[in-house]
Amino acid sequence: MTVRVQRSVHLPVPPDDAWAVLVAWEQQGAWMLDADRVAVVSDRREGVGVRLAVRTRILGVFVFTEPIEVTAWEPPSRLEIRHGSIVRGAGAWVLRPAEGGTRFTWIEDVDLRVPVVGALLAAVYGPVLGALMARSARRLRETVIAMGPR
Repeated sequence: MTVRVQRSVHLPVPPDDAWAVLVAWEQQGAWMLDADRVAVVSDRREGVGVRLAVRTRILGVFVFTEPIEVTAWEPPSRLEIRHGSIVRGAGAWVLRPAEGGTRFTWIEDVDLRVPVVGALLAAVYGPVLGALMARSARRLRETVIAMGPR
């Protein structure tokens, strides 16, 4: 069963500045609630093919390290990734100019690859993922505001 969650937030900076914060890979743990640590494991840091290892936590407890690969790279408007562990699927970050800054939209289409109880877990996970993404998007906004103008 695939779970689709989408959340948006206004960031009070231009898309180029928002993009720079989003792709500061190792800093994502400061605003992304379930990312304990993000490491680039590919030779390059930009573009399609960038590979990441995301140490993931749930309720503050380390659960697994998730391999992620960038599948679309269109700065400063769109970035897409593929999840590659017990969480399968894709995510996208879409940035659009908006009055006074950028509209950041985060979309996740994920499937939990857990035998027998996967569909049940997905039904429970959807609302949890939505809440995590909403809180992370708010923290991203706070992070951008705290950085001040470039």
